[in-house]
Amino acid sequence: MQQKPNLSFWQIWNMCFGFLGIQFGFALQNGNVSRIFQTLGASIDEIPILWIAAPLTGLLVQPLIGHFSDKTWTKLGRRRPFFLYGAIVTTLALFFMPNSPGLWIAAGMLWILDAAINVTMEPFRAFVGDNLNARQRPMGFSMQSFFIGVGAVVASALPWILTNWFNVANTAPEGQIPDSVKYSFYAGGAVLLLAVLWTVIRSREYSPAQLAEYEKAEMAEPDHQAPVMQPAGSGKTYFHRGWAFVLVGIICLTVVYNWDMDKQLYILGGGLAAFGLLQWLTSWYKTKENYNMVVQIVDDLYSMPITMRRLAVVQFFSWFALFSLWIYTTAAVTATHYGSSDTTSAAYNEGADWVGILFAIYNGFAAIAAILIPVMVRKSSIQLTHSFNLVCGAFGLFGFMWIEDPLMLWIPMIGVGMAWASILSLPYALLADSLPAHKMGVYMGIFNIFIVLPQLLAASILGSLVNHVFDKQAIYALVIGGVSWIIAALYVLRVKTRRLASK
Repeated sequence: MQQKPNLSFWQIWNMCFGFLGIQFGFALQNGNVSRIFQTLGASIDEIPILWIAAPLTGLLVQPLIGHFSDKTWTKLGRRRPFFLYGAIVTTLALFFMPNSPGLWIAAGMLWILDAAINVTMEPFRAFVGDNLNARQRPMGFSMQSFFIGVGAVVASALPWILTNWFNVANTAPEGQIPDSVKYSFYAGGAVLLLAVLWTVIRSREYSPAQLAEYEKAEMAEPDHQAPVMQPAGSGKTYFHRGWAFVLVGIICLTVVYNWDMDKQLYILGGGLAAFGLLQWLTSWYKTKENYNMVVQIVDDLYSMPITMRRLAVVQFFSWFALFSLWIYTTAAVTATHYGSSDTTSAAYNEGADWVGILFAIYNGFAAIAAILIPVMVRKSSIQLTHSFNLVCGAFGLFGFMWIEDPLMLWIPMIGVGMAWASILSLPYALLADSLPAHKMGVYMGIFNIFIVLPQLLAASILGSLVNHVFDKQAIYALVIGGVSWIIAALYVLRVKTRRLASK
């Protein structure tokens, strides 16, 4: 039986190039949405709740897209139809987002934008797992990180570039988005669509029959160990679990209501109750012997391999730190280093533009780190490399407290860039080798739930912590993120691999 062949450098390049465009959209969203919200009238403690569209969308969309893409085979292939259609909608959303006439319309556009990005982005992870063998997967995911870094450098710096190189207006009357932000979103939409089209046109996919043959060949290898899967629950088990989650959710909602706590905490209680209801629905379907999409996805969630379970913990704490960075860096830097929270002031907008440059800097370092990461893995291991990079990122976030001169804030971005490149590549390299090939898409989608959950938690509690514990000083949200990265760095050392993909 023939094993999955090695692909050439340029074949891997072509299949990863679309991520350049995806990250253009993602970086523009991360670097400017808080600015758009504040410009349209959002207060500092309202920003996390407005960001809730993004994680909720990912929570719903990614497992569904993974499930459907696993079962899709068309003339365009398995994953590429999702790349294409998601990119078209994302481009349209990027064009409309900076023209939102009001705050809640902007929040709704963020929902649409993030849904479309998720439709495009989720299958790209499975695309690498499908097309590359175990030895080449670290390179494939690192190349995705490289394109993410390059795309984000340009996209994050676009408002500053347009202002300083082309004299595009960086300020606007109260309640209006500056032209520098608008034109950045227009350019980002065009780049995203063109980059994804390149991957769609220049890449090919293995058919389901070919993938099945390659999986048989891999299972026949002497050092092969089948993924250790957990047993899925019975209908009765899901019913009892559902009761537990619903009860905890109701208690949480009751406490928040009776104690008049911040409204963001309703997200936490509502999410727990909703997950309980989902398990009740699964239980009911199982009693009717109706093994539909909902049942399959919930079963897959509970039966995921042990390696994936441990990586899920690492992802949770890793992405909690990232959402702290993305949500609060603008507010932290403008208030702490530029001394202004007035969105119409020159100081605030200068600080907001500098945050865009800082985001570009950390993505630039991420692009460099993505080239070095495969070398680091060969010299040590995936786990040690990832742990080291996360620790560097943690000290980068702590640096915002230690450094007073805003012009020196590029230094912490070195560590943040190393952590970002590592988060985007090494957990997926560890994961892909522990998954059954015919469920690569759905498990990649489920894995991204553990990116969504920390954002939901961040939206639920960070606003309350900043508002009540830290006296509205957003800088402390970045410190919390640094602690979260330290936890992830320690836990990744517990993750075991069944094969060294770097051999």
